[in-house]
Amino acid sequence: MTVEVALRHRFGNFALDVGFHVQRCGITALFGPSGAGKTTIVNAIAGLVRPQHGRIAIDGRVVLDTAARLFVPPELRGAGYVFQDARLFPHLSVETNLRFGWRRAAERADQARFAEIVGLLGLESLLARRPRRLSGGEKSRVALGRALLASPRLLLLDEPLAALDAPRKAEIFPYLERLRDMERLSMIYVTHSTEEVARLADEMIVLHEGRVAAQGPVFDLLSDPELGALVPSHGAVFPATVAEHRNDGLTAIAFDGGILLVPHLDRPLAAALRVRLRADDLMLAREAPQAISANNVLAAEVISVHAQHATQADVRLRCGNVKLVSRITRASLARLGLAAGQRVFVIVKSVTVDPQPGTPHDAE
Repeated sequence: MTVEVALRHRFGNFALDVGFHVQRCGITALFGPSGAGKTTIVNAIAGLVRPQHGRIAIDGRVVLDTAARLFVPPELRGAGYVFQDARLFPHLSVETNLRFGWRRAAERADQARFAEIVGLLGLESLLARRPRRLSGGEKSRVALGRALLASPRLLLLDEPLAALDAPRKAEIFPYLERLRDMERLSMIYVTHSTEEVARLADEMIVLHEGRVAAQGPVFDLLSDPELGALVPSHGAVFPATVAEHRNDGLTAIAFDGGILLVPHLDRPLAAALRVRLRADDLMLAREAPQAISANNVLAAEVISVHAQHATQADVRLRCGNVKLVSRITRASLARLGLAAGQRVFVIVKSVTVDPQPGTPHDAE
């Protein structure tokens, strides 16, 4: 699945001028602050906005070409859309809301597919309810199901978690992860949350004042302090696998930089994982620390140092082929005398592993 987007559109004092390609299944995050143009872009892809100039192709099929005066209507584009506020029909049951998407599909799925989507999103016990009797997370899951049952080639999600509080977000994260991992589908996910990007996305498109400021794998962009305020540094996100379940209650996970120990994971050997390390949870030492409580100490090399604030600095590190970011005080930076090329030891205070059933594991 490919999505090609080139748009120029002006409204008021704001000018949108973007171009990008999405060339894989999975989640591509369209990231940026409010007013950066994110929703306008997905509305143009869906056919809900007619840009003044542009061309959009979905899986090789051109659905917009202003130069050729081509505009394919929304219902014929093969794109599903999940809005921030769910937009369920209040007078219909959950099942009838789901079947609304199913009836509108160009190629209607069979009953087995309907049951598969219901099971994927954990909706079996909700089918008879009306939307007013659903929590915010349940409404979001129904909206996802309705969009999926329209059999889209592309799924657009416009800040689907923005209206939810922290517990409801925690409730829906596993379903979004399951959707990402089990459905062979391209998804463009609008957000301004680095937490959502780090946990869910594969690729990332960074918008700034109506322009594409950066595009690339999440593993690279979330650990790049050079993006500064455009992408507040998350620390590090990288792939890993389950290497060993130890007798002391710890699981060893392997990545391209060494081994990390975490509390026991209920995952089989060689299972693929996503690891997140917060910049504030990585301490640095010039010498190998001795007799400490932390389970994880990694050898690394300093790539660069970035002074982000009057009192803090971000140190970018290379550990194998994985890039990490440690946030330390300017006083600590001066005391350690850190510079590019130096070898250091990274003391990891906490490790977050996704996906997991329920909440992530945080390991001391």
